Amino acid sequence: MDLSDALGGPWPGNPQPSNPSWPGNPQPSNPSWPGNPQPSNPTWPGGSGGAWPGAPSGGGSGGAWPGAPSGGGSGGPWPGAPSGGGSGGPWPGAPSGGGGPQPVGPSAGPQPVGPVVQPSKPLVVPYSHPFPGGFHDKLLITIRGTVNHNPNKFAVDLHTDHDLAFHFNPRFNENGHKVIVRNSCIGKKWGQEERQLGNFPFVPGKSFEMKILCTQKEFRVAVNNSHLLEFKHRITNLRSITRLCIHHDISLQGFNVENLP
Repeated sequence: MDLSDALGGPWPGNPQPSNPSWPGNPQPSNPSWPGNPQPSNPTWPGGSGGAWPGAPSGGGSGGAWPGAPSGGGSGGPWPGAPSGGGSGGPWPGAPSGGGGPQPVGPSAGPQPVGPVVQPSKPLVVPYSHPFPGGFHDKLLITIRGTVNHNPNKFAVDLHTDHDLAFHFNPRFNENGHKVIVRNSCIGKKWGQEERQLGNFPFVPGKSFEMKILCTQKEFRVAVNNSHLLEFKHRITNLRSITRLCIHHDISLQGFNVENLP
C-alpha cells in the first residue's frame, strides 16, 4: 500500500502535520496503528515505547491518555475508567486483569456515533447495526466476540440497500484448511475473491477483538491489536453503505462505533 494512501490526517490528538499510517510505517516521524515495532514511535493499543499520539513529550510512557487528568505520571486511567487506578486498567476490551472493558464515558476521546451497545450487554447473533448516514473516512468499528467451539465459519458483512460492499468470511475448515475469504456482491454478482493471507487469528473457543477502519480508499482490518488485511473499496459511494451484519459461529460481547478526528 502506498504510504500516501494512509489516513489523511493525524491520529487522535496527534499534532504532527504528517500522516500516520497503518502498521509497519517505516517513517520514524509517524506513529502507526497497531503493532509499530519502532520503540521511538507512539503506538496503538498493545504497542510499547513512546507516548500515545498527542501526549506531552519527555514523559517516559508519554504522559496522559487523551482526556486524562494531567500530572498523573502515566496519565491516570483511560478516559471513562474508574479513578484512582494508576494506569486505569487495560485498553477497552483488553484481556482481563486490569478491570476488564471500560465503559464509554463522556470524556472517552472520539465520541461514538449512532446507537452504541455497552460491552457488558450480551448481543445476539445474527446481529444487525444500522448506519443511517452511511460510512465515511475515519469511521472505526470495534467488534468484541468469542468464536464458538467447533465452528464452521462466521461473517461480517457491510451492506448497501441492494449490494454487499464488503464480505469478511473466516472459514475454519474448508477442505481441511483455514481461510479468510473477502469479496463483494454487486448487481447480484459476486466479485473476485481475495484469499491470500499468512495469518488466521481466530481460534475456536477463544475471544477476539476486531477493528474495521474505513478510509477513503479501503477497509482496513486488525484483530487482537495486529493489522490483518486491507480490502480496496469496490463500492466507492461510502454513504450508500448503511448496515453491518454479523452471522454464524460466534457470540458477541461488545460493539462500538467511533468517528476518528
